[in-house]
Amino acid sequence: MGSRSLRLICLSLMVMGLAFVSVGCKKVQPIKLDCNATPPSIYPGEQVTATAAASSISTKKNTDVVYSWSGTGVVGNGTTATVTTDALNPDSYMAKAVVKEGKKGKEGLKPGETAECSATFRVKEFEPPTVSCLANPSTLKPGDASKITCTAASPQNRPLTYTYAATAGTITGVGSVAAFSSRGVPTGSVGITCTVSDDRNHTASADTSVTIVAPPSPLAPHVQTRCSLSFARDSMRPTRVDNEAKACLDQIAIDLKQNPDARVVIVADSNANEKLITAKQEKVAARHKRSKVEYFDQQRAVNVKDYMVNDQGIDASRISVATGTGDDKNAQNYLVPAGATFANDVKGTIAVDETNVKPEGRKPLPERHHEKAIAKQGQ
Repeated sequence: MGSRSLRLICLSLMVMGLAFVSVGCKKVQPIKLDCNATPPSIYPGEQVTATAAASSISTKKNTDVVYSWSGTGVVGNGTTATVTTDALNPDSYMAKAVVKEGKKGKEGLKPGETAECSATFRVKEFEPPTVSCLANPSTLKPGDASKITCTAASPQNRPLTYTYAATAGTITGVGSVAAFSSRGVPTGSVGITCTVSDDRNHTASADTSVTIVAPPSPLAPHVQTRCSLSFARDSMRPTRVDNEAKACLDQIAIDLKQNPDARVVIVADSNANEKLITAKQEKVAARHKRSKVEYFDQQRAVNVKDYMVNDQGIDASRISVATGTGDDKNAQNYLVPAGATFANDVKGTIAVDETNVKPEGRKPLPERHHEKAIAKQGQ
């Protein structure tokens, strides 16, 4: 039994108006107090409200009830107290309440006039932030840059600080965006780490990467086919550069002047009949050393070069002459840019030995032959 249970209220009844008869004593319940904390679990900085509810309070007149509160960060006023949790570390805490009743200024002096209770609440640890990291673009040429985007969040909305690191190159950033520079970085993969931390020293990291690839090799220059020349129009001078050929060669001369590092290769052919003539002449020359052998294809190539050098002023070292495998009276012109290899792009040609073939120049026909040529064309 509590101290207040010792208090007894004795009652007497008047019996028949003559005498008082005692009918016993009534026990009085001690004061009680119940406490509660809401919410029971919070993060640092969130507020807790503690309440105290008293029961079995005396109904006597002039009875006063006084509450008091104690505990870390607890400030109470009557039946309610608040708890400031900013400075509290994660742990369990109590808000303690005491209630007293009695005459004003003498509350709690008698047995059963005091009660107390405690409300328990828990301060939780902040959850760490989450983070992801993305590089765009993720494939770079040496010296290029990439944008690094860091997406982070704090479950309790704590302020976040961002830092970045890379295994090579340089990375700089403010907030959730950084810039990676691959200047001076060799080809290969580069790891990038994005880290966020909150004001409670919780951190989280995420990784991404960029790949440095060597730029594709520039396309090797190739031989360019230019115009071709026909030597079939003048049967009297089948190796002569005629006026129609000049238009083609003049354009090639312009190309060479505009591309000072380029050169030209002239590949001339002869037809089957001309090859037969040359073969017969070679047989005769084998017996008679002073006999002349006419190589139609070689002579055409040399004559074209002579025109380019003497009429167009092209340096002879920039012009090569060769024979091909065609069965015709044509010459094909090839422009060879700097870096291109003629033999790789054009197969089956044979260089002309220019010491054995001398240019003929563009001499006109003798008058007699000229008249015959005109008459033949008019037939």
